[in-house]
Amino acid sequence: MVGFRTATTLTATIIAAAGAVPASAPAVEHAPAHAAAKRQIVFERWSGPGLQAGRVNGARVRHGSIVIGPGAVRARYNDPYDHAGPRPYDRGRWTSPWAHTPFGLTELIASYDAKTPVGTFIEIWVRGRSGSGALSSWDSLGRWASHDTRFHRMSLGPQADDLSSVAVDTLTTHQGVRYRAWQLRVDLFRHAGGDATLAVEMVGAMASRVPDRSGAVSRPGSTAGTALAVPRFSQEIHQGEYPQWNGGGEAWCSPTSTSMVLAYWNRGPKPRQYAWVDHRYRQPWVDYAARYTYASGYDGTGMWPFNTAYASRFGLDAFVTRLRSLREAELFISAGIPLVASIAFGKGELDGAPIDSTNGHLLVIRGFTARGDVRVNDPAAPSAKTVARTYRRGQFERAWIGATGGVAYVIHPRSTPLPAPGRHSNW
Repeated sequence: MVGFRTATTLTATIIAAAGAVPASAPAVEHAPAHAAAKRQIVFERWSGPGLQAGRVNGARVRHGSIVIGPGAVRARYNDPYDHAGPRPYDRGRWTSPWAHTPFGLTELIASYDAKTPVGTFIEIWVRGRSGSGALSSWDSLGRWASHDTRFHRMSLGPQADDLSSVAVDTLTTHQGVRYRAWQLRVDLFRHAGGDATLAVEMVGAMASRVPDRSGAVSRPGSTAGTALAVPRFSQEIHQGEYPQWNGGGEAWCSPTSTSMVLAYWNRGPKPRQYAWVDHRYRQPWVDYAARYTYASGYDGTGMWPFNTAYASRFGLDAFVTRLRSLREAELFISAGIPLVASIAFGKGELDGAPIDSTNGHLLVIRGFTARGDVRVNDPAAPSAKTVARTYRRGQFERAWIGATGGVAYVIHPRSTPLPAPGRHSNW
């Protein structure tokens, strides 16, 4: 199994005065769902001036970012993976408006872009409201910082206390429950009395309700024959490196894929930043990415939003969404934007793959052949030279759309615009 996503339950304490949270807020509008395919997906985010739509407590929106402001609450945070004991922090809070979906969602994945210098971190929360009006509790989707100085990035596990639970980083409603609205909350933490500039520049989420089985294979579009020049990195050459960050090899498919897309855009860490990596290790920027995407609790580097938050550190717009078919992926390739795709498949279901089967694996979609088959960079290959692969369109679409609902990382410079969404698309 490569990049298998699971998590353990843990406990951690944040002791603070409760901040006011709005019971309701204005709705947001979304593009219509793809009724024919029954793949109902919307992506909503707030950034720049749009962050003003949220409610703040001990925070404010300044220059298009959420920052800690007057009235911050004094909190004590006890990192469960650190033995130093509770430390005092100042906490600010931003709560989004309620977002309403035109369907009953069953899954939600958040994305965020934040500058988190040493001494700061953020925590992302979500709650939902069912069609009957039942309101869920707030569930944590993870604690994030770009550093690991006296701080551990983490998933908090299932939190299956009422209407939904969390699978690593994904909110999943309980059987029979459908949320018709959802709300995000961001808690910003800074060492008490400190002056580090913590700033959240974007927060959003992909909400979806996808069928349990895949539909017909999509027909190739005009992108057939296109291939993007994405650099080739292998996760397997890192086998056994840095066991404290899950030891390379099959565990590092996500940071390796993210690193390939960063390199495609000529972004990523500088040599001085990864100078701590053992000089014997090849492609040390992958070791760097693994360290700074690693999540305690989950004990891995494959948390989807942690990888896009890592990518955003390098001045890129990055988020997690779902696509409905390879036809939508072709729109991104036409725009010059490679995608990191999450796939799963059984033995004999993906011809030419370097692994027999997987419950969860990440790779890069970089183009299409003349007949519409999928050109990828698969980091599970044993060497960088063998990373470039071509997979049959139908097999790949089932492994991606059918198995994971089309989960993808979209990573691009703001100077390279996203493709114009079609009538049934939303990103």
